[in-house]
Amino acid sequence: MTKNISEKRIECPHCGHHIRVAIDSSGGDQNYYDECPACCKEIHYQLHIDEYHQKIQLAIDSDDEQIF
Repeated sequence: MTKNISEKRIECPHCGHHIRVAIDSSGGDQNYYDECPACCKEIHYQLHIDEYHQKIQLAIDSDDEQIF
C-alpha cells in the first residue's frame, strides 16, 4: 500500500449507512460519484489536496439539491 492511499469512514447523506472509502490522493483534486452499497443512491465526492498544510479534504453530498 502506498502512502498516497488512505481510508476514511463516511456516512451516506441519503440513508446514514457508514461506509469505508479508500482515498487515492496521487491524482490530485478529484470530483466523482459512487453509489451507496446500502441504498444504491449516488454520493458526490469532492476531494481536495491541500499541499501547503499537507491535508486531504473530502466533502460528500447527495447532489440532489437543485438550484433554480
